[in-house]
This record gives sequence, C-alpha cells and structure tokens, in this order.
Amino acid sequence: MNNASLLYILVQNALEGIITMDEIGIIETINPSTCMLFGYLEEEIKGQNISILIPALDHNSYKNLSNYKATRQLSITGIGHEPVGLHKAGYQFPIKLRISEVQSSGRTVFAGFIHDLSQYKIDEECFNDNASHMEELVKERSKSLNDTIFALEKEKEKISISLEKEKKISKLKNRFLSMASHEFRTPLSTIQLSASLIEKYAIPFESESISKHIAKIKNSVTSLTAILNDFLYFEKLEIGKMQAVFTSFDLVKFGDEITEEMQFLAKPNQNIRCKHVGIQTIVNLDANLLKNCAINLIGNAIKYSGNNCYIDFTTEINDSYCLISVHDNGIGIPLEEQKHLFQAFFRAHNTSNVSGTGLGLNIVQRYVSLMKGTAEFKSNQKEGTLFTLKFPIT
Repeated sequence: MNNASLLYILVQNALEGIITMDEIGIIETINPSTCMLFGYLEEEIKGQNISILIPALDHNSYKNLSNYKATRQLSITGIGHEPVGLHKAGYQFPIKLRISEVQSSGRTVFAGFIHDLSQYKIDEECFNDNASHMEELVKERSKSLNDTIFALEKEKEKISISLEKEKKISKLKNRFLSMASHEFRTPLSTIQLSASLIEKYAIPFESESISKHIAKIKNSVTSLTAILNDFLYFEKLEIGKMQAVFTSFDLVKFGDEITEEMQFLAKPNQNIRCKHVGIQTIVNLDANLLKNCAINLIGNAIKYSGNNCYIDFTTEINDSYCLISVHDNGIGIPLEEQKHLFQAFFRAHNTSNVSGTGLGLNIVQRYVSLMKGTAEFKSNQKEGTLFTLKFPIT
C-alpha cells in the first residue's frame, strides 16, 4: 500500500470532519464523518460553497483565504464569535473549525478540520450550572457560618460576663467561708471549754442527765468544728494557698498517735486496729496533710460503721510505695455512685441520716495529689470500704 492510499484510508475513517476547498470556498472533497455531521450525501456537498455548511464563511472569509499567502494570517473566525455548523435539517450546532493551507499539483488548496462541540457545550453549560449552584451553596454556607460565628461571639460575651460574675461570687463565698471558719472557732472553743468546766463542777452531783447533755454539747461542737475545718481547707485549696511541705518522720509513731486520738471519737465498742507493714518506718511526706487525710478517712469509717466493729488502719513502706489504708465494714458506697465519690459536696444517697459536708474526700484527694500520690478505694454494701493512699518512694 502506497502513501497516497494510506492517507486516503485515514481521511475516510477519521472521526473528525475533513473537507478541502479552493481559494473561493468551493468544496472539492469531503469525508464520511463530515457527511454524517451535516446530514448530507457526498454528492450533495461537492461543488457547493462552504457557506452551505458553515454560514459564517461568507465572501469576506473567502478573501481571507485568497490573501492567506500574503498575510500568513487567517481570520476565518473574525466575525466575533465561534462558528456554527448548519445541518441539512436546518438547525445550527457549535463547531470547532481549523483551516490549513495545502499545496496540491501546483495550486493552493485549503483543508478544513471540523469538530462537533454540541456535547462539549452541553457539558460546559451543565458545569456552569453546577458551578453557579455551588457558588450559591457556598454563599449560603458562608452566611450561615458567619451567623453562627456572630451568635458564638455573642454567647461568648454572655459566658464571659457570667464567668466574671461567678468569679466575684466565688471570691465572696471564699471570703465568707474563711471569715466564718475563723470567727466561729472562738465561740466554739468557749462552748467546748464551758462544757468541760460544767462537767467538772457537776462531778459531785453524780447526775447522769448532766453528763449525757454535756456529752451531746461536746459531740456537737466537735462535729461543727470538723465542718468548719473542711470549709477552711477547701477554701485554701480553691485559692491555691495550700502547698505540701515535705519532711521526714516516723510512720509508726504517726499511726499510733492518730489511732489514739481517733479512738476517743469512736462509737461504743468500735476498735481502731493500727499496724505497720515493712521494716522501714521513715517516710518523706507532709505530715500535717497526711494526718488530715488519715483523720478524715478514719472519721468516715467511724461515722458510717455500726457499734461493735473493727476499723483497720494500716501503714506500709515497701521498695516502691508508702501506703496508708483504712478499712471498715460499714454501709459501703453504692456502685452507681462511686464515680462521683471524690467530687466536692457529693454525698451518697445512703448517707442522708449522717451529718457531713461532702467535702472530706475531695480534700483528701487534693491533699494526696499535692504530695504526688493517688487515692484509691474499693467498696460494696456487703463488705464495707477500703481506702488506700499510695505515695511513690523517691
């Protein structure tokens, strides 16, 4: 197969429309794709002016074809818009037109390459519609976002005002708690002293009623003093005034002193059993904070346990930790409420008949944290409660 035959086959089978025309636009050859594109038979096109297919190619365009050699510029689409094809059925459709000069047998022939843009225009219009729709959506979303941001700013402003008010209220509350804790101590001490003196002076009378009421006064003063202490400690923790001061002390002696002190507050036939585990006895912690923690835990064990029971107070020093534990066989902590146990002012529903502020365990946990330790517990309503304070040995 020679080159001419191969070229003819390629043109005849090309998907793009291909035509040739002379310098005045008379069609000389046309391939099947062009016939299919415009709806004509080949014999209907040959010898016709190109304007039958492309109306934009008027006589001015022909002059452009004639002058192409001289100017080397071709203004086929110089009419200001894209050319359109004219179908035999009478409707127009968008096309892409490219024209090039070809030399054949000593004369100039122009070859036109025509591509149907109908689907491209449909896709472009669809794309533009989608783009417009997306632009509208973006505008709506932007407006919605701006509205949300504006609302959040307003809400933030309200929250800031509320927080400022809350801070002022908190300061007033802390001042009141501090003042009350200090100011109430003097009259309570006076009441406690007066009760002791009355008890002393009443000894000759051997009155059981007097002793009973004096005991009630002392117990009430002790309870109220403990409540005031809780508020005072809590207030100091809230404003950051409480700091741990680490010193070395004997943990066995520490446990014995607390046991002796708390045994006086125990209910009838309640016994506090103190023991130490391990050879080492010296620990480096804040003795005052640790004492407050131990007294709080043992005090709770006394309050929430019945008569005729044991309360185990255990200290331990091993290679890794110093452990302080208090175990009682009291009422226990309901399982569903255990997650709230260390929250300030929380009290389990089964403690309503026992006085308390709900601050004790919160204070214990925060004191333990100041000493770089952790507070843990295990509890159920059958076997009682075990609290363990764990401090790493450093």
